[in-house]
Order: sequence, then structure tokens, then C-alpha cells
Amino acid sequence: MVTLARRKSLATEFDKMITDALFAAPTTSLYRDGLKRGLDIALILIAALPVVLVVAILALLVSLDGSSPFYRQQRIGKNGRVFSMWKLRSMVPNADRQLQAYLDKNPEARAEWDHSQKLRHDPRITRVGHLIRKTSLDELPQLWNVLNGDMSLVGPRPMMVSQKDLYPGTAYYALRPGITGFWQISVRNESSFADRAEFDTAYLRKLSFVTDLKVLYRTFSVVVNGTGC
Repeated sequence: MVTLARRKSLATEFDKMITDALFAAPTTSLYRDGLKRGLDIALILIAALPVVLVVAILALLVSLDGSSPFYRQQRIGKNGRVFSMWKLRSMVPNADRQLQAYLDKNPEARAEWDHSQKLRHDPRITRVGHLIRKTSLDELPQLWNVLNGDMSLVGPRPMMVSQKDLYPGTAYYALRPGITGFWQISVRNESSFADRAEFDTAYLRKLSFVTDLKVLYRTFSVVVNGTGC
């Protein structure tokens, strides 16, 4: 069993790795150019049966309010290509309209949204939604996007089309967006949307088989400890 002290030590080491990566030279490798895709497919096939069972159970719970359990949204992928990303629905139907109405009535929430493109207290999220978002289980349907080649297990957080003009970097467009990544397992609730470009640049510079394994390990810790968004 990994002790609390060891988890903190690993977290510190990982944060240092991100910092070091910001100042390192970009690299290309056999892993980035081909083997990374092979790792994605192999891990998904290994986990396919339990994942399907978990998604089926969660979909049933989500659908109890009478609406579809799945949610599809347009996201920007590698080289700027737009694709449809799948998630388990964690919000009420017509969430976009409800968000706009909420922001119009709450200036503080508007400022928070403009800064981070997230809300700490989001009125759109359902009771089941809070659970699956906290454990990041709402992301499981994105494994289908990984199989299709739109995404990778590890990479930048998928960017919405409406956020394209807010993104200040270029590293994002060189990579497949990921289900998890540097930003997702770091201080995401304390960072701005623009900060994501630095995480993406760091990942692009540090991309390797070992880096991806470290990210996946940290992701497992986030899910087990329920420290997701």
C-alpha cells in the first residue's frame, strides 16, 4: 500500500517534472510517433469488459431523470480538426441555456467563468453528476474516442470550439487531446484557462512512455481519492 507520505512525495516529484519540462527542448520519438497509439489501444482492450459494465450501470442511473445518459459535444483535436467527444451526462438538459442565464444574473460567476471556463458551484450539475464528475467516471465514454483515434489516454484537456480564441499556445494542436493529462491531475481548480497552454507545452516537451505511465498512475489516485472536478 502506498503511504500518504509516499503519495505526497510522488506528487512533488511530478510537479517538478512539469516545471523542468517547461524549460526543456522539444523532442520527437518513436513512442510519440507510433507506440503511444499502440499503448492506448492495448490498455483499452484489456479494460474493455469492466469498463462496459461500469458505463452500463452509470448510464442507467443517469437516465433516471428521463433524458439520454450520454452527452456529445464538439471539441478541437489534433491539427485543429473538430470531432464529437462523448461523456456520461452530468448536467441537466439544456445546460448551455441554463449556464447563460445563470451568468447573466451573477456577475461573480461570470468573472469566474471568464477566468477559468469552470464554476466551483455549477447549478447545471445533477446529483448523480456530482458523483461521476468527482470520480471522473463521466469521462469513461471517451475511451470510444480514443479507439477512433480522435483522442489519447494522455494528452491536453479537450478544448471546446468556443474556447479556441482564448487559448494562447500552439502545443495543443500537435497532440491528440487526452482523457487525462498534466492539467487534469495538477492544480486545475486553481489555474486559469490560459494556464492550460503551459501544461500542454510541458507535456509536449516531456512526452514519453514513462511520462504517460506516471500520468496514468496519478490519474488512478485522483479517481480513488475523489479529487476530480
